[in-house]
Amino acid sequence: MSAAPGAKPRVGFLGVGWIGRNRMEAIVRSEQVQVVGVCDPSADAAREARALAPGAKCVGSLDALLDLGLDGLVIATPSAVHAEQSLRALERGVAVFCQKPLGRTAPEVRRVVDVARAKNRLLGVDLSYRFTTGVRQLHERIRAGALGHVYAVNLVFHNAYGPDKAWFYDPKQAGGGCVMDLGIHLVDLALWTLGFPAVEAVSSRRFAGGHPLASREDVEDFAAAQLLLGTGTTVQLACSWNLPAGCDAVIEAAFYGTRGGAAFRNVDGSFYDFTADLFQGTRRERLSAPPDAWGGRAAVAWAARLANGERFDAEAERLVDVAAALDRLYA
Repeated sequence: MSAAPGAKPRVGFLGVGWIGRNRMEAIVRSEQVQVVGVCDPSADAAREARALAPGAKCVGSLDALLDLGLDGLVIATPSAVHAEQSLRALERGVAVFCQKPLGRTAPEVRRVVDVARAKNRLLGVDLSYRFTTGVRQLHERIRAGALGHVYAVNLVFHNAYGPDKAWFYDPKQAGGGCVMDLGIHLVDLALWTLGFPAVEAVSSRRFAGGHPLASREDVEDFAAAQLLLGTGTTVQLACSWNLPAGCDAVIEAAFYGTRGGAAFRNVDGSFYDFTADLFQGTRRERLSAPPDAWGGRAAVAWAARLANGERFDAEAERLVDVAAALDRLYA
């Protein structure tokens, strides 16, 4: 690593639009690392980011950013370049924290994970819903057996708006539509909570403008899928952009088992406020409720691990499992 013994790791930010700046603000506030560089094609975005870290240098390319002697790189760029940019950083011995998806396909993700392993560098992806208080509470109880055998999972993510960037609607850049944008969070959440059982079968239907799609070359704005897991669990997934849902968003991950149920749900159409509950018949126990400032926790956790000198974690292999499940959904 480039940081001197006892010094904070040197971190750069590639892509500092809204999400990049949000994660940057959380990392700066954590005081785990020193932000030494930012890079974004928008001069305004770079200037706003630098205001969060006045000592950081604005540079014009990824190579120039890596030449600053980084220990870690945070990537928040269009999906098409995530894998390539992650590989370039890892090959230089730089740890990576990347926005999802890490790659558009399982083979892309596999290449990144393999290089992270070979270079023994920390690799993280911003699967941020894992870090909400509600999901953590459900994960702990489900893994401890509070629900018994979980035989059914219901996943929903409807966004009443579509993305505001044109690249989201280009399959070559985005890798997919609402499934890649929203569904990835829920598929990861379900598999992680259940201990990553094998995905034995997947069936799905994707739509654009209300019409069924037959090719991955088209970007879906609605998808419905069923995943059958090796544990016998059936997972139902529905996600969308621009659905007339009557509110900004409908978000839910519900788990049903032989001893009870549990659900993580958004509040009043919010993208940010969630509750988590345990169910016994018609009774419920509230586990968590707003407020919960969860947005930057995944990034801060990565920064803390980097500051602690952590290297490759074999849990990164699970990123390939999630990507493989999405590949089958798109097949």
